Amino acid sequence: MKTPVMTARQRVIGVLLLGASFMLSVDFSILNIALPVVGHAVGLGIHDLSWVSTAFALPAAGLALLFGRLGDLFGRKGMFLTGLAILAVASLLGGIATNPVLLLGARALQGVAAAATAPAALSLLITSFTDKRLRARMLGLNGALLSGGFTVGALAGGLLVGTLSWRWAFLINVPVAIAILVVAPFVVPASRAPEGVRLDVAGAASVTAGLFAVVFGITERSLPSLAAGIVLLIAFFWIERRVKAPLVALDLLARRSVRWGNLAVLTIFSMEAGLIFLMTLYLQDVLHFGALTTGLVFGVPGLASIGAGILAGRIVGKRGARRVLLTALAVQGGFTAPLVLLGHASGSLWLLIPALFAGFFGHITSVVAATVTATSDVPDSDAGLAAGLVTVSQRVATALGVPVLGGVMAIRSDLLDGIHLSVVVDALLTLAVIVIVGAGLKKASPDSPQ
Repeated sequence: MKTPVMTARQRVIGVLLLGASFMLSVDFSILNIALPVVGHAVGLGIHDLSWVSTAFALPAAGLALLFGRLGDLFGRKGMFLTGLAILAVASLLGGIATNPVLLLGARALQGVAAAATAPAALSLLITSFTDKRLRARMLGLNGALLSGGFTVGALAGGLLVGTLSWRWAFLINVPVAIAILVVAPFVVPASRAPEGVRLDVAGAASVTAGLFAVVFGITERSLPSLAAGIVLLIAFFWIERRVKAPLVALDLLARRSVRWGNLAVLTIFSMEAGLIFLMTLYLQDVLHFGALTTGLVFGVPGLASIGAGILAGRIVGKRGARRVLLTALAVQGGFTAPLVLLGHASGSLWLLIPALFAGFFGHITSVVAATVTATSDVPDSDAGLAAGLVTVSQRVATALGVPVLGGVMAIRSDLLDGIHLSVVVDALLTLAVIVIVGAGLKKASPDSPQ
């Protein structure tokens, strides 16, 4: 059956919503390329650079579900527009920052904006396209844009920093956000979930504070902070099991496919986010490449991400999610291990670029396979909750990956030695999770929650 043709209004809605989501996706890598330059400009030491990424990821992880629920209660369109307005202000503040406090504050505010905008944009995209075939096309395009976001961000970040200034890695968001804010109110339809939705403020507060304390404890090597964070996260799980409208459907973890799929998601995203951070430091502070060259180096293997985004679904359909997940995760971790051989000479690029190319392909393929694993073997009535749990895992992993591997790197006084140690930890942790997830999924049955 032929897919219906979109109306002119639907095309504009698609451009606005997909554009906003793509902008948020690009934000991570566009600033990641600029980290060493940003740190030098505002006075952040090399071991404190991870906070530039973490300050964004923490509120984005801890507040996404709360803002998603607020959108359900008070209107997703309003939440989408509010998030974009916050993003514009935060990006402007980041672009004019001259000290670490203002820079990190702006970055945290960008994370709040992401938490408000991303869930609302996805919900509005779904509700704006009622035809299932059109909706599938738009969701597929959304996935492809998110997959390509890193590559575009790396190239754009390198270009902006190399030719203009690191400040444009922030300021580029301002005109885009304003343009969407001007047009969206007139074309994006209002949308609200059915009555009966409640807020879980205690859950959001405990998970956000817990994540912050854990990350701070890891980054600053503070045992009291780490212990406090663990206690708060335990409290979060306790709260989620008792509230009537939890942010996270923990009962779904009783299903093996959901449990092990989310463990895989945590590993996939945390290790790759940490690796990108390490390789950015390697290229700019060990090889002393500029931001433009760094962006080009990442852009070449980043093309593998786009290819994997196109092919991964077909591969999973033919080979099965479990087999593809374990193989792709082995590719991601397996091509991380050779990076321990990176040296001080630029000839190491002959090792780095092919390893990143294969690793990026494995990364995106494993993301697709893990998402299918964690969401496919649940009742239709719980599909939305399972997808929400995967989203939480992704955001938490991004928040933890950079400080964990960055903290390992800081153990060694020599930067390259620290990067080598972190690469070893990355590969070993990935290998351990492959063994654990493989054993867990082998026992799983699609028809059984146990």
